[in-house]
Amino acid sequence: MIRINKKYHTIAGMLMLLLFAFSCTDDLNRFPTNGTTNDIQYNTLDGYKQSLTTIYATLAYSDFLRNYWNMQELTTDEAVSTWDDNGILSYHIFNWTADNIALGNVYTTVLYNITLCNNFLIEASDDKLAKRGFSGQDVETIKQYAAESRFMRAYYFWMLLDLYGNPPFPTENSLLSGDAPKQIQKEDLYTFIESELKEIEPLLVAPKSNEYGRADQAACWSLLAHLYQNAPIYIGIDKSTDVITYCKKVIDGGYSLENHYSWLMLADNYLNSDEFIFTINFDNAKEITWGGTNYLALGAAGVTAEVNGMSASWNSLRMTQQIPALFPTTDTLVDKRAQFWTNGQILEVKDLGSSTDGYSNYKFRNLNRNGQAPAQNNTYNNICDIDYPIFRLAEIYLSYAEAVIRGGEGGDLNTALSYINKIRGRAYAGDPASTDGNITLPDLTLDFILDERGRELYWETYRRTDLIRFNKLTTNEYLWAWKGGVKQGIQVADKYKIFPIPTSDLLANPNLKQNKDY
Repeated sequence: MIRINKKYHTIAGMLMLLLFAFSCTDDLNRFPTNGTTNDIQYNTLDGYKQSLTTIYATLAYSDFLRNYWNMQELTTDEAVSTWDDNGILSYHIFNWTADNIALGNVYTTVLYNITLCNNFLIEASDDKLAKRGFSGQDVETIKQYAAESRFMRAYYFWMLLDLYGNPPFPTENSLLSGDAPKQIQKEDLYTFIESELKEIEPLLVAPKSNEYGRADQAACWSLLAHLYQNAPIYIGIDKSTDVITYCKKVIDGGYSLENHYSWLMLADNYLNSDEFIFTINFDNAKEITWGGTNYLALGAAGVTAEVNGMSASWNSLRMTQQIPALFPTTDTLVDKRAQFWTNGQILEVKDLGSSTDGYSNYKFRNLNRNGQAPAQNNTYNNICDIDYPIFRLAEIYLSYAEAVIRGGEGGDLNTALSYINKIRGRAYAGDPASTDGNITLPDLTLDFILDERGRELYWETYRRTDLIRFNKLTTNEYLWAWKGGVKQGIQVADKYKIFPIPTSDLLANPNLKQNKDY
């Protein structure tokens, strides 16, 4: 993989709010003015790359990660919040409505990002390229950019599918016509995402050969594996065989686990390119946001500045007592993933509003591997450099094992066991090859996989979707503190497996109908 500095820049122009550029040189650091039109912006190859990087940049520069994290984690056993910003308290107690501001934030951001993708694809059409005089290698490069744009659009549409079920479906045609997008049903959206990813797979570059933070074939395979893994939710059909197929493609792409779990979420975790498949990149010198990994490093209740590498905790985010119960002990003496912050905290969440109720964790630390904090090159002197992995190898290992247990073809239990034991060897001994922490085949059950995903992936935005897939989010098969607004937890209505279409968009777009039971 090409190793480069992460660069983020602000840009103003049609359909552009911001920009970051990944480059080995500085020749892409150019700033269109407010008067820039599409014909000016897309007149050069550099202009196309700037616009492509805008599509990636919105994940980092906006509050997207913070808002998405809240939806995926505060609705589960993995997190509770002291704050109620824009109604996020409703997530944990399962009483949100279509008027909830918080759930509308992700909806709006994702639809905006899809608009950026659609605009790029319009400007990368054969007619546009010919009109602007592009030829030869420049055309090939722009076509690769277009494939990445389609990947990002598929990723954003997957979010809408997973979160909202039956969202609007804006396309290049609706953007050109100015018409309000039609609504698409989840089964049709699933089919669209699948076909898009399969079409662009050969157009994307090989695994680990793109610039850090940009999509390649392994990112495409990872998203396909994730789509197929949750197919029973989306279309009611088991696709475990396809999960195995695409997990194997990723695994064979040259990835390996980092030796130390504690290195995964550090300020210099761009060094984890052997394990990281696709990331959201953060750089304190290039963008200012309180909605990225800052939120996880500073938001964790009680964690001191010397540990998080920044400043005193915001005293907001904690975990229910059910998460520490997944581990053999609540420190790192045995399982090094148990990075719980217990000082000044009590285990049980007796009061959702008390910042000392529930352990937090120090998984996200703005320190380099050498223990030193990175230099702060910003006016706030308190901005995070931790990159956020959207896909990483350990999750692919876990997905492969789950698919094999569920009866998928093309894999085998012994291979699945070996992958799980690599994860646990790292967790127990700092060495994926170690036998410490290893399990045997009789231990390899679906219940074990769900628990192991909780141990390995906590606070990485997987938990809500995992609990839905295992039929535990809304049912009484698994209860956690304050689920449904009751201290001991209760079953909640199945409608909460998806979120409602925001009222504001229902009023603005006559093509939309609300999701069932909202």
